[in-house]
Amino acid sequence: MKMESLIRIENGEKVKHTFSDEEYATRQRKLRELMASENIDAVLFTSYHNINYYSDFLYCSFGRKYGLVVTPSKVVSISANIDGGQPWRRTVGDYNVVYTDWQRDNFFRAVQGEIDNRGRVGIEFDHLPVEVLSKLKAALPSVEFVDIGAQTMRIRMIKSDEEIVLIKHGANVCDIGGAALAAAVHEGVPEHEVALASTQAMVREIARRFPDSELMDTWTWFQSGINTDGAHNPVTTRKVQKGDILSLNCFSMIAGYYTALERTMFFDHCPDEHLRLWKINVEVHEAGLKLIKPGVRCGDIALELNKIYAEYGLLQNRTFGYGHSFGVLSHYYGREAGLELREDIDTVLEPNMVVSMEPMIMLPVGLPGAGGYREHDILVVGEQGATNITAFPYGPEHNIIKA
Repeated sequence: MKMESLIRIENGEKVKHTFSDEEYATRQRKLRELMASENIDAVLFTSYHNINYYSDFLYCSFGRKYGLVVTPSKVVSISANIDGGQPWRRTVGDYNVVYTDWQRDNFFRAVQGEIDNRGRVGIEFDHLPVEVLSKLKAALPSVEFVDIGAQTMRIRMIKSDEEIVLIKHGANVCDIGGAALAAAVHEGVPEHEVALASTQAMVREIARRFPDSELMDTWTWFQSGINTDGAHNPVTTRKVQKGDILSLNCFSMIAGYYTALERTMFFDHCPDEHLRLWKINVEVHEAGLKLIKPGVRCGDIALELNKIYAEYGLLQNRTFGYGHSFGVLSHYYGREAGLELREDIDTVLEPNMVVSMEPMIMLPVGLPGAGGYREHDILVVGEQGATNITAFPYGPEHNIIKA
């Protein structure tokens, strides 16, 4: 029996997509305009974020390769046989090609079938390991490969009205997760149990608001004590004790769109030096919220906020940038690196950009006030200023959880 390299699995019916048909048509049109301006004959996306952005298909890699081919006349997703008909049901495009496991490198055979071996092809240089790029060049030896990752990132940085509505829902869901988290904190409770309460609340709320969506990747990091020293420290079994510094981190994921809520908290009481440091970080946070507006350079926001930390002798305790863009991204994929509030970013804020304000300082064990302090709000940049879409309160007046 001959086992085919490439097949079609059009199983069931197309799903209701995350955004309107007009939204995806606009995205694909803008991409084709970019292709025309750069004399690019075809594009092969391989990243989670761009495949999702242009086709509404969010793949699960699990060691396999995925692609989205865009030409002036077609949009085609390439997926692995293990996923059955789900990629076809989700893809906003002309069709889906499935490659099987029966021969090695069938992914590249699918690419050969969808992209002519000539001209210029746009790929994402930041998402292709050397081995994969070498095989791609061998599959299409007459093609000139050019980077399209940076240009598509800039396109994604400006959100559509439909995207902003979805992001607002995500921020609302995080607020609900935050409330569930705070309610679950008590003496002796392990971090993982608190995190589970938050995540379950968010998943259920996403299901209620988006009954046709896929429910995946929503999560919570709840850290206590020494575990608050890193912004991305995983949940552990450490048990909450009175006087602990706590870090609330709720992340709702809706169709690949990430939103976040992060707050400093204390359980039962907040020692004096911790309180002083917490108030300083809130001061920086509030100053940063006022700086986010159209026409402001990202790097200038960072430089201005550095002055406040420096006045208190805490600039060396700052751990990362002051905020970043939102949209199609996650903790394991995607990043609009050109829109981060860091000293080395020259991007100027524009209407319909969505950014966070999230200052953080960390003092190591052995120093008074040891721990990590971080507040995080999401803002939508408008024509005149910015709208804060995070409602969960911050600061000592609200987030000292009583025993």
